[in-house]
Amino acid sequence: MDDWRNDRVQAALEGRNPTVLARLDASFAALGDVQFLPGYCVVMCDRPGINLLSDLPRRDRVRYLADVDLVATAVQTVCAARDAGLRRVNVEILGNTDAFLHAHIWPRYSWEPAEIVGYPVWGYPHSMWDDPATQVGPQHDELRTALTAEILRLHASPEFQLSV
Repeated sequence: MDDWRNDRVQAALEGRNPTVLARLDASFAALGDVQFLPGYCVVMCDRPGINLLSDLPRRDRVRYLADVDLVATAVQTVCAARDAGLRRVNVEILGNTDAFLHAHIWPRYSWEPAEIVGYPVWGYPHSMWDDPATQVGPQHDELRTALTAEILRLHASPEFQLSV
């Protein structure tokens, strides 16, 4: 069987993507591959072959962006409860490397290095992205559980129901 990373969306649809936290209305919420900023998540469009936000019809775009908002809210809630140093949550839709629609949900902390804290996370050294200590794993199970619970709680909440 191919590595699930070769097609993360298809692997999520087949239940083989181990980073998936929850299935939402138009996406999958997933824990990011690296956790040097604890709580980093990715929201993947659940439709294979969708590369750009503009590839979706407007109604589906709105549903996807509502899922992104829900996950960002969950990340903010969970990370603020776990670390008083949470400053904000950044949302980015880039797609420059992986050719499928996904949004990055980055918690940002006051304890980040001064030369990086005010800039995009992509300024972190490559060593942080490749360091085995920052890779998602069993040491993140408690974080995974908390994020999943909050995502599912919000998803069931009338406040996050979208009628489009």
